[in-house]
Amino acid sequence: MDLEILIENVLNAVTAGITIGCIYGLMCIGLGLIFGIMRIVNFAQGEFLMLGMFASFYLVTGGKVLAFLGPYWGPFIGAICAAPAVFVGGAVLHKFLISRVSGLRTAGSLDEGHFGQLVVTLGISLILQNGGQIVFGSTPVAVRTPLSSEAYLIGPVYGAATVFLNKAKLIAFFVAILVAIVLYLTLEYTRLGKALRAAADNPTAATYMGIEVDTAYRIAFGLGAGITAIAGGLMATYISFGPFVGFDYVIIMYSGVVLGGMGSILGAFWGGLTVGFVQQFSALILPPQLQNAAIFVVFLMIVLLRPQGLFGRSAERA
Repeated sequence: MDLEILIENVLNAVTAGITIGCIYGLMCIGLGLIFGIMRIVNFAQGEFLMLGMFASFYLVTGGKVLAFLGPYWGPFIGAICAAPAVFVGGAVLHKFLISRVSGLRTAGSLDEGHFGQLVVTLGISLILQNGGQIVFGSTPVAVRTPLSSEAYLIGPVYGAATVFLNKAKLIAFFVAILVAIVLYLTLEYTRLGKALRAAADNPTAATYMGIEVDTAYRIAFGLGAGITAIAGGLMATYISFGPFVGFDYVIIMYSGVVLGGMGSILGAFWGGLTVGFVQQFSALILPPQLQNAAIFVVFLMIVLLRPQGLFGRSAERA
């Protein structure tokens, strides 16, 4: 392979890994938030991603609610606006289903409710997938924006080697970074964030301090669903999707969370970024159907060498 072509491919893989990896990182934060605070393995997280995509689609393209914002800003505002709807849906699911098999209610049970959590979240996943096919149909759709077919050109960097930055992915990258920073500041410095961390560290002590642990868990579950929905809305600007798209990305989410360190919100973001890098670099030498295999090879290597994850600690809690 010509050196200029090789350098161009590597540089484009680096930039694509950073932009897509940060969106994956935001997606992983949603799952990491739920596990870090509630210790729930949520199989339905991929469907929250799918709901975020369709919520953004109907706000921008299908229902044209945000048509007045135009095709450049509308899709990204729509991705952010998808969060409240999915947040409410997640909170309702927690109130009527998840809370029955989690939290203080199952603290004294033999398995701490984990078997029930697995069955309930898997059931929610299947219901949302098939319900989505009934409501939205099986035809793939996408949020239309001309930015998805436009790119910034950087270079030539070396000879004729040029770096291409897709405009839709670049704006989605900045939105993902902004949302991650706002969430971090909220968890670290606000009264709500302190209550969520107290409920995660010691729910019994938090109850004695006047914190409504079930309410904190409900907010955490809804917040995790909403954050992942934003990531879904951002991804909808440059990919087509259907009701079963969540299954493809739930594997990436769990890989990122485990790579970063179970229970670490910051680690979940870096884990998603790592997955994005591995996926883009593997595309240089592997066909698309084997890219997930490359992710799992790296995943297994890191688990063998550092079981607590890249950025986690053995006893770290969110």
